[in-house]
Amino acid sequence: MNRIRATGRRIALLAGLAAALLAIGVVPAFARQVPPPGSGGVLAPSPSAPVEGMPGWQIALIVLGAAVVAAIVAVRVDRARAARQQVVTAQRLAVPGK
Repeated sequence: MNRIRATGRRIALLAGLAAALLAIGVVPAFARQVPPPGSGGVLAPSPSAPVEGMPGWQIALIVLGAAVVAAIVAVRVDRARAARQQVVTAQRLAVPGK
C-alpha cells in the first residue's frame, strides 16, 4: 500500500473519530426535559443552565479556522501526490527500435 493511501486512510479515520466525538457532544444539546406528571407542563429553568448561545463572531472564527486547515491539508496532499509522480521525458516517449 503506498503512503498516500495510508495517509488518506488515517485522515479518514481521524475525521470519523472527530465526527463521532462531535455527535456525542451535540446530542445532549438537543435533549428535551419532560415535565413531571401533575406539574401542568411547566418546567422551572435550571439556575446553572446557560441561557445564551454562542456569538456569531465565534462561529465565523471557527468556520474560518476549519477552512484554513482544510486548505492546508489539501495543498499538502496535492504536493505529496505530485512529488511521487514520475516525470515523463521525451526519451521515455520514444519507441525503441525506430
